[in-house]
Amino acid sequence: MTAKTLTRYADAERMNHWAIALLFFAAGLSGLAFFHPSLFFLSHLFGGGSWARILHPFLGVLMCLSFAVLFSKLWRENVMTEADKEWLKHTGDMLRGDKSKMPPVGKYNAGQKRVFWAMSTSLVVLLVTGVLFWQPWFTSYVPIWLGRVAVLLHSIAALVLVLTTIVHVYAAIWVKGTIRAMTRGTVTESWAKAHHPLWHKEVTGGKR
Repeated sequence: MTAKTLTRYADAERMNHWAIALLFFAAGLSGLAFFHPSLFFLSHLFGGGSWARILHPFLGVLMCLSFAVLFSKLWRENVMTEADKEWLKHTGDMLRGDKSKMPPVGKYNAGQKRVFWAMSTSLVVLLVTGVLFWQPWFTSYVPIWLGRVAVLLHSIAALVLVLTTIVHVYAAIWVKGTIRAMTRGTVTESWAKAHHPLWHKEVTGGKR
């Protein structure tokens, strides 16, 4: 018998997600090329140093704009609640394989919400600081000291975004059935009941 499925993400949402993912890798690799001399070879993926420098900020802006679309649709569902605080208290139990103490969650659990807000914050910092030292458009209007601070904050925000993305990808692989949500747009009812019972109840009207 074929397992019953529930729609978790619409086609437009999944297309947007994968566009952000592709732009993240492109912007990340082009940025790493200038992070340290040993990584400059990555610039050849974009046609050399000059093209990598030209393309990087545009790729970053496109990534931020794409994420802004996603943010407008998901931020309300990612607001932290009192129930999320209780979920976080038992994170250690979950990592040890004991899910019996985990409170039921809606569409997103507290861990997913923290990843969402970490990504949102780091992207805002990347956008603002990136504009401050974007040559040759804005640097002439920015004091040297502010430009240097912007470079430092930009690097820190990029590191936070990379680490958060690693956590995001690892969690998607770790929880079997999660990747299906972003490849097919659906999840099985058993997956929804096991990992997001309140969301399952919401979308089914509590009839199943």
